[in-house]
Amino acid sequence: MMHTQGRTAGESPIALPPGAATTLPIEALSDLSTPWCVHAVKELDLARHMAHGGRTASDLAAAAGCNARILRIVLAHLARNGVFEETAPGRFALNDTARGLLDPSMRHRLGLDGLGEGFAEAWGTLLQLVRSGGAFQTDEETHSEFSGILDPLFSRTRIGAPPPEVPLVGGWEAVYTAVDVGGGTGEVLAGVLQAHTHLHGTLVDRPRVAAQASKMFEAAGVRSRAAIVGQSFFDPLPSGADVYLLCGVLNDWPDREAKAILCRCAEAARPLGRLVVLNSISAGDPPADVRVEALLLAGRRRTLVEFAGLAREARLIVAASTPYRNSLAVECAVA
Repeated sequence: MMHTQGRTAGESPIALPPGAATTLPIEALSDLSTPWCVHAVKELDLARHMAHGGRTASDLAAAAGCNARILRIVLAHLARNGVFEETAPGRFALNDTARGLLDPSMRHRLGLDGLGEGFAEAWGTLLQLVRSGGAFQTDEETHSEFSGILDPLFSRTRIGAPPPEVPLVGGWEAVYTAVDVGGGTGEVLAGVLQAHTHLHGTLVDRPRVAAQASKMFEAAGVRSRAAIVGQSFFDPLPSGADVYLLCGVLNDWPDREAKAILCRCAEAARPLGRLVVLNSISAGDPPADVRVEALLLAGRRRTLVEFAGLAREARLIVAASTPYRNSLAVECAVA
């Protein structure tokens, strides 16, 4: 499962509103050198090496075990493009942009021996995607491979900063059980349980991801009210809960698989349970930006009309929709 907020790793660094004009030359818009230079300096951990002050390219090359002449060229190129600052000829320091490379998760997002390599390969398939609509990875096994890496990197919230109140018709007072389907490492469910102390929750996700949720629930002080079920959400789900949550899940999957997930939720929620879908449905037109999950995982964010069609096929009825962050929270009843 993928949980993303803000810009997704691997997304184009230039994001303009629809129809906005730009004076950037085509060479700048098609430049590959800058992103690859960013990958390289992250792989060499150069931000950490210069974290305590500016250093020369020679010093940095010695610390990182690389060629000083080529490194200076790379760093100078990045400095001209706003990453690092060349404080004197051949001497470089961190700026606000480069400090982002100190984030530990960037090692996985940008490193060329892991997720970064997958992103690079995926972007190379864009022409194929445009021509055929087919994706780089579509089967469940390879999808799980990528999303298993992405889950902890793109956590939907952080402990201490729970998600905004999840909207629910009639409120949460009469709700006693909730199941977070594809709940990842537990950020969203932990926030919901913190906000509603009478509530008991169950997190469902693949075993290797769900196993990480216990620490999250302990840190949030809700472990006694949180159960963890390690399984695929394509299999029958725990049944009989009052509310089922799908947060940032459906946008990871093409229509066939998204419908299958909705069918499992409807099956488990019968006869009186409800389903709430978050962070997957656009409030207006489909997003115009190109996101890496469309390449890696064949997913896409749907409009409310598109989602309602899938929901009907899964025997669900859209009962309410509410603005939620930059998308919609959509509540469904079982048909």
